[in-house]
Amino acid sequence: MATNITWHPSLSRSERNKFRGQRGLTIWFTGLSASGKSTVATALEQHLLHLGLSAYRLDGDNVRFGLNKDLGFSEKDRNENIRRIAEVAKLFADSSTIALTSFISPYRADRQTARELHASSASAEGDEAIPFIEVYVDVPISVAEQRDPKGLYKKARAGEIKEFTGISAPYEAPENPEITIKTHEKSVEECVAQILEWLQEKGYVTLKK
Repeated sequence: MATNITWHPSLSRSERNKFRGQRGLTIWFTGLSASGKSTVATALEQHLLHLGLSAYRLDGDNVRFGLNKDLGFSEKDRNENIRRIAEVAKLFADSSTIALTSFISPYRADRQTARELHASSASAEGDEAIPFIEVYVDVPISVAEQRDPKGLYKKARAGEIKEFTGISAPYEAPENPEITIKTHEKSVEECVAQILEWLQEKGYVTLKK
């Protein structure tokens, strides 16, 4: 850990939210590869932007081209991958942006760490903790494997990909997610509507007039 550093306070989060006219939060999509995480997250991001809200999606593959390009897929590297993206999502949410993350994030402990990081963001100035909304994209592995748009399951079955979630590495499903969507039973539009309805009911999103 770095030493000889000092935290420099900025605007309060409540002040920033007031000026920007919205509350920042993190919507964390988790599920198997090919479950539909990125598809739904992208559609939700687009919908939120159309509603006049600031939103940005962080994608599991995309961040590995830059921020996390030094990481592989061992359990240790997966842990660090999620730790880093949780920190980045928290920064986006702290700026009064709705951060959407679409990562397999297979381990409960890692997702709990991300949740606790957001919970620890409450400040002495009276700022509430940044909301962390876990969205479980729940599809049977048979459905995900049948979709297999990148051909990854086929390669994993052939032994060409090691440490592949659902085949040669575990996926630990959420036990108490805020939202569960089933992309094999509902359309993308219906899944987006389900999430948006929940956010509005909880008061996390207020539509701009």
